[in-house]
Amino acid sequence: MIVKKVKALILLVTMMVVAVVAAGCGSSNTTQPSVANSAKEVVEFKYPELVYFDYIYLADELGYFKDANVRPKFVGKMGAGQVIPSLVNGSIDVATRHTPVVIAAIASGADIKIFTSGSSSTKQWPHMKYFVRADSDIKSIKDFNGKTIGLNSFGACAEYVTKKYLQENGGDPSSINFKTAPDDQHEMALAEGHTDIAIIHPPASGRASNDPKFKMLFSDYDIDQGLSGMCPYSVNGKFLKEHPEAVKELTEILIKTAKWSNAHPQEAKDIMAKRFNMKADQVELYNFSEDQLVPEAGVQYWIDRLVEVNKLTPGQVKLEQIYTNEYNPNYKK
Repeated sequence: MIVKKVKALILLVTMMVVAVVAAGCGSSNTTQPSVANSAKEVVEFKYPELVYFDYIYLADELGYFKDANVRPKFVGKMGAGQVIPSLVNGSIDVATRHTPVVIAAIASGADIKIFTSGSSSTKQWPHMKYFVRADSDIKSIKDFNGKTIGLNSFGACAEYVTKKYLQENGGDPSSINFKTAPDDQHEMALAEGHTDIAIIHPPASGRASNDPKFKMLFSDYDIDQGLSGMCPYSVNGKFLKEHPEAVKELTEILIKTAKWSNAHPQEAKDIMAKRFNMKADQVELYNFSEDQLVPEAGVQYWIDRLVEVNKLTPGQVKLEQIYTNEYNPNYKK
């Protein structure tokens, strides 16, 4: 009888211990979630690889995405003319491409939006430069009629700024033969006589500037003091709706990168030279707006310009359709 009572007591104690342990385990899972469960999801954005002085590449090389909750997933090379169509169809999520191409896509119904200003054009670091061969008899825009010009794509800065400047100086834009190629291929085409003039962007413009076979005529800054030169970052609308916090964090990383690059131009050149297998003293930079706020004037310039060339009708698009500063911590409503 005593033995049975002892066994019953042991069984009762055992059951109580198990219950306490089980309760303790349950409590631990509730108040102390695992690190894996508490960490935010890392959002990847699909991004192309171009030979271009790009702050996403620079931020990547600087390690700014390493501990971030957003980071690029590079999807390979594509031509400049493919960038916005790829952004529109979702093949990429984020892109840097000139404002008129973005506006034209939005006017056609594309769900994309500019969210940071990207680069600005300055006298020291213009958006693009115009080159001819050193022995060329082309001296100014007045000599452009009937010539062949190399540019990276149609529908953007190189085409529209050049045509406007030519018109303002009595020239005929319809007489120009434009040939498209990536920026890093224009030097060869110019040297071999396939083009008479080459419009080149950084970093490749730095290599052409340092080559005695070429001479620079002028830059976009000389034409309009930088008004047309902003080259912003845009985002796919679906990605923006699904990942607004990722876009906000990416904007903050771009601001951080802009400040670093503007303060450390030589180091920025060294990094881009290594990435693109170029000599550091031949790399040219962009100046990037340190607050990354999109200026209304820079967007309005391109709306007006597209209306002038009959690519838009007046009132077809509104400013709020094209850009937002909502994800920028420097924006004050």
